[in-house]
Amino acid sequence: MPDLDFLQQSQPSDRADRDVVVTGMAIRSALGSLETTWTRLLAGETAVRSRFLFDHIPERPIAMIGDQPIEVVDLLDLTLADLLTDQSESLDWRDCAVSIGSSRSMQRSWEAWHRWQIGENGLVGLENVEKSHLPWLDTLPHTPALRVARQMGSRGAVFAPMAACATGLWSIARAVVAIESGECDRVIAGSVEAPISPLTIATFDRMGALSREACRPFDRSRSGMVLGEGAALLLLESRQAANQRQAKILGRITSAGMTADAHHISAPDPNITAACSAVRQCLSRGNWTPESVDYIHLHGTGTQLNDRREAELVQALFPQGVAVSSTKGATGHTIGASGAIGAILCLKTIATQTMPPCVGTQDSEFELDLVRSARSSPAKRTLCFSFGFGGQNVVLALERD
Repeated sequence: MPDLDFLQQSQPSDRADRDVVVTGMAIRSALGSLETTWTRLLAGETAVRSRFLFDHIPERPIAMIGDQPIEVVDLLDLTLADLLTDQSESLDWRDCAVSIGSSRSMQRSWEAWHRWQIGENGLVGLENVEKSHLPWLDTLPHTPALRVARQMGSRGAVFAPMAACATGLWSIARAVVAIESGECDRVIAGSVEAPISPLTIATFDRMGALSREACRPFDRSRSGMVLGEGAALLLLESRQAANQRQAKILGRITSAGMTADAHHISAPDPNITAACSAVRQCLSRGNWTPESVDYIHLHGTGTQLNDRREAELVQALFPQGVAVSSTKGATGHTIGASGAIGAILCLKTIATQTMPPCVGTQDSEFELDLVRSARSSPAKRTLCFSFGFGGQNVVLALERD
């Protein structure tokens, strides 16, 4: 089990002022920017295309932002610029904390260096490393978080979670704790992933996790996941800080739940006890009941094991029924960024009272209230699920303010 002590920290006496609200958000996905992603998603479009990108790697369906794989720092910079567009230029960022994670971070750079060092003779020599003059310190796993802190001139805390596919929600949850505990008043939180590289594709392919055709979450014919590029950033503030600068509040993050399966390095535990516990923790901390949840953004990878386990979880904890969907059929699986993207899509659901469809699904295998096309429906309270390799379970609760 992960250490959850930080979720149990005592709160300041004036709890309402420490409510965590969202005052800014941005997405870059294979569908486009936030508004473009949302519009195309509601229209049922997908960014998944079959591509041949690397020698010795077969053609595979992939969701990419451009014609070539994007670098993680470029993707991060684009998303940060979007986030700051609507923010006051006079906002003092010096005390703003940063909580930005990535599952693979600078892996593409490491792979490129390896190919460069081998060269034509196939040998990696120390002299090659010394001659390269490559900035190794700028490729450490926490590079995305540090990059944002430097660009913002922030002197606050910097967090760089790495929790496989649960990284995005873990990063947001850590930011929530920092604000609720009084550690800071403002955090830029989220995740970024540029996973289109030979090693990543070959690894997932060797595991048998990649689809040969498309991503079809919860479909009877589902055959695996599709890798996608993406990033999502949120500006989180205490209610007091947001009110003081008269910021527009886009929603509130109510609570989070985290557990671990302690079962297998990649396969989810068929016994869903730990995953159910994460959901119950989240509901309990937010003083919610299962009946009060209007919509759930599911992890929904399109793999056999994940979708079956997740469907069983929903059926067990929400027997009354609840609207659900996964958007990975449209954006691809953005690995560590997927949870943060899902959280923002939950906020868009709240803002527009429209639930996004489960793109790619044609014949659902499970008895779920699966949103098949954009659905206009009252939605005040939403949950976002993320499940990562190693059995990491994270659930986030978001509601209309």
